Amino acid sequence: MDHSSNLTTERPTFVTHLECSATGERYEADQLHGLSDAGKPLLVRYDLDGISGAIDKETLAARPPDMWRYREFLPVRSVEHIVSLGEVMTPLVSLPDTEARLGATSVIAKDESRLPTASFKARGLGMAVTMANELGVKRLAMPTNGNAGAALGAYGSRVGMEVYVFCPADTPEVNVREIALQGAQVWRVNGLINDCGKIVGAGKEEMGWFDFSTLKEPYRIEGKKTMGLELAEQLDWDLPDVIFYPTGGGTGIIGMWKAFNELEAMGWISHKPRMVAVQADGCAPIVKAYDDGADHAELWENASTVAAGIRVPAAIGDFLILEAVRDSGGFAIAISDDAIEQAQVTAAQRDGLLMSPEGAATLAGYEKALREGLVDKKDRVVLFNCGHGLKYPMPAADRALDHTQSIDFAALAAAASTDA
Repeated sequence: MDHSSNLTTERPTFVTHLECSATGERYEADQLHGLSDAGKPLLVRYDLDGISGAIDKETLAARPPDMWRYREFLPVRSVEHIVSLGEVMTPLVSLPDTEARLGATSVIAKDESRLPTASFKARGLGMAVTMANELGVKRLAMPTNGNAGAALGAYGSRVGMEVYVFCPADTPEVNVREIALQGAQVWRVNGLINDCGKIVGAGKEEMGWFDFSTLKEPYRIEGKKTMGLELAEQLDWDLPDVIFYPTGGGTGIIGMWKAFNELEAMGWISHKPRMVAVQADGCAPIVKAYDDGADHAELWENASTVAAGIRVPAAIGDFLILEAVRDSGGFAIAISDDAIEQAQVTAAQRDGLLMSPEGAATLAGYEKALREGLVDKKDRVVLFNCGHGLKYPMPAADRALDHTQSIDFAALAAAASTDA
């Protein structure tokens, strides 16, 4: 197998047009677009019959295992424009202790921390920067809670773009330094991500940058869509019953639902999962809108949670998230920061998987959903761990030994049994 063939072999492409997610108005493909005239996200549309005629599951399975194996399903026209840092297929990690503890049949984590810049943002930003590269963009700006800015810095720098990133002042320190080290210009802002977004919008005319805010360009969804394509392929095109997804801006849940609808229309899958949007109770605008039966979410005041990545007080794609949740027969659920932190400890110490707080939120959400009867123990469940736990503050571990003194090994053993 030529392991670079996905990045060097031209494939047929099937984008027909873009359309407004709210009005259905059509927009020309192969042109630079932000939001639609209605101020809503644009969605990329494909000739699905054309894709079906160009590729089958066996051909796909023979390709190198990276994000770009799905070229026929993706918007980039030419391989020369692809910006890649090695976007591997991320593993499905079983959680046997969790299954035994909860009496559950099948609980699997899709571990997105294995991607470049150690988070699922590599998918969306890798695709978005690729399309910016194809469409001639040279200067980018975005607000971020951390991981998206790091991915934008990495991919933008790789192709020589200027990148400006604005993040809340309390963004995890590792994230801020990572963004800077990856070549972006980064500023801490005394506000939340929506306040950072206002700075990007305000500087657009004077700075001439392209606004890379979540869903304000059409292609991050297409990168996140690969999570759904990949999951389907990894499970031999038999999708799980329920997906728990940490939801801030919601691009992933929107992208996966788009993937499943496209695969269903092509006859590649026979059923779609229930999609569950997981939020923290200190920032749960989607959960409130879901509970209220509303199509749009209200701005969440004084948003606060340890899971920085899902601290998004207002999501421009709120109606698309709610649509995916409702159309799939899923739901939205909020959990406490205490539950998130406990789930992170449990997954790390008992199943060996160091999840980000956002990823751990899905485990906490699943446990709460089980208790409330929203899911069944027999359901096959996939939890998305969206980033690496090493990027976030961890509990102190300060015990020390003096090697010049005799070691009390019985005390060591006693301490270990106390911890257990």
